[in-house]
Amino acid sequence: MIKTFDISWKDYLLPNIHREGWRFVGIFAAITALLAILWEPLGCIGLVITVWCYYFFRDPQRVTPDIDNVVVSPADGIVQMIAKVKAPEELNMGDATFTRVSVFMSVFNVHVNRAPAEGKITNAVYVPGKFFNATLDKASKDNERQLLAMKTKSGKDICFVQIAGLVARRIVCDAQIGQEYKAGERFGMIRFGSRLDVYLPEGVEPQVVLGQTMVAGETVIANLASEAKAVEGVIR
Repeated sequence: MIKTFDISWKDYLLPNIHREGWRFVGIFAAITALLAILWEPLGCIGLVITVWCYYFFRDPQRVTPDIDNVVVSPADGIVQMIAKVKAPEELNMGDATFTRVSVFMSVFNVHVNRAPAEGKITNAVYVPGKFFNATLDKASKDNERQLLAMKTKSGKDICFVQIAGLVARRIVCDAQIGQEYKAGERFGMIRFGSRLDVYLPEGVEPQVVLGQTMVAGETVIANLASEAKAVEGVIR
């Protein structure tokens, strides 16, 4: 039996937003009211920015594929980089080689982040840092970031990292050591543009390509039990 859920017009015009958003929407609305008192055209500009702020914090429902050992995208955005690297040294995961898939989020993407796989958080490390453009490779080592290691249900270790970007100034992470997640469950967000890295263990190749559009909690990055080769993409 195929399960369905209804989406009404309210879900598009008045979507649910992350709890982090209400404070910002309130601040933007207050400034808009003040600008409107000073000069009406400024109030119109402020209204547009307030509406944008509301939609920035939107938190839509997502349907995660019910597949064993699946790894899904933790963020909306574009696959910016795919590289063979070591795991972040702060997580103490040894010298094994991982495949890092980097998903860049623009200020127009949904910024709620979701667990890429099913498993238990085994390590969580926050690293203060700089705010280079998140599209740069050095952002993985130099920028402010939240690192999470997970022992997946399959027994394999993965890690994923929230990275602050040029505009982002606040990483929100609810995940704690010992906490268990299902693939696609919400675990945090980053405010105003940033990047998510997923580190796949050796032998697991990504099933996404550079430039591909990702949907958090839905787009399949890989399967931890699969020996499929990395896929190639064609620009059309």
